[in-house]
Amino acid sequence: MKLRAMILRDVKLFFKDKGMFFTSLVTPMILLVLYVTFLGKTYTDSFQSAVPEGVLTADDLIAATVGGELISSILAVCCVTVAFCSNMLMVQDKMSGARNDLLVAPVKRSVLAISYYIATVFSSLIVCFVAFGAGLLYVHSVGWYMSMADIAFICLDIVLVVLFGTALSSIINIFLSTQGQMSAVGTIVSAGYGFICGAYMPISNFGTGLQKVLSFLPGTYGTSLLRNHAMRGVFEQMRADGFPVEVVEKIKESVDCKLYFSGHEVTMPAMYIYLAVTVCVLLVVYVLINAWQKNHA
Repeated sequence: MKLRAMILRDVKLFFKDKGMFFTSLVTPMILLVLYVTFLGKTYTDSFQSAVPEGVLTADDLIAATVGGELISSILAVCCVTVAFCSNMLMVQDKMSGARNDLLVAPVKRSVLAISYYIATVFSSLIVCFVAFGAGLLYVHSVGWYMSMADIAFICLDIVLVVLFGTALSSIINIFLSTQGQMSAVGTIVSAGYGFICGAYMPISNFGTGLQKVLSFLPGTYGTSLLRNHAMRGVFEQMRADGFPVEVVEKIKESVDCKLYFSGHEVTMPAMYIYLAVTVCVLLVVYVLINAWQKNHA
C-alpha cells in the first residue's frame, strides 16, 4: 500500500508541476517541427543519393522513408530525455527536504527508490506515447506504409527504451542534490544523447573507430529497433516496386537499420536481449547504490 501511495504521489507531483510536465510534453513536438524543417531535406537528399539512376521512386515513398526515420529519431531521443526530466522529482525531493520527511514517515528507502522508478516509467510512457501519436499523424499525412504489427512493435520498443532511460537516469540522479547539478545533467543529456544513439545522424556516417565505440551503447540498438519497425513497410514497398535487393540493403545500412558488432550483423532479437539485459544490470546497480547509501547513513 505504501508503494502504491508513493507511486501515485510521484506521478501526481509530476503532472502538477506545469513547468516540468509541459517541458517534457512540448520537447517532442518541438523536435518534430525542427526535424521536419531542418533534417527532412537532409534525409531526403541522403535517400535519393542511395537510389541508383534509372530506378523510379514515388514521391510518397520518399516522404514515407523520411517520415519513418524522423519519428524513430524523435522517439529514440525522447524516451531517454523525458525519463531524465520526469526523474528529476528525485532531486527536487532532496532540495525541498521532502525526502527526509518521507523517510521519517516512515517510508523505507527501498520503497522510496522503487516508487521513483515506477512513477518515472509511467509518466515518461504517457509523454512518449503522446509524441508517438503526433508522429503517426505526420507519417499518415506524408505517406503511410505501416501495419498494426509495426505499431505494436514500436510501442514495445518505446517501453523498453523508457525502461532503459529511467534506469540510467535513476543511477545518475541519485547523486544530484542541487538545482545547478540538475540543470547541467539535463542540458548534457538533451544535447548529447541524440548524437551518441544515432538519432541526429546515422552511425554509419561516423568514422570506423567511433562506430566501434557506439556499438557497445544500448541506446544505439534502441534507435535501430525503432528505425526497423518504423520503416519496415517502406522497405517492403521498395521491393514490391522492383528495387534491387542490394539497393534496399544499402539504404537500410545507411539509416542504421542494420548494425554490426565486430564485423557481424546484429539481429533484432539480439538487440532486444542486449537492451533487456542492460536494463536489468542498471537496476541492480541502482539497488546496490541505494543499499550503500542506507548503510552509509
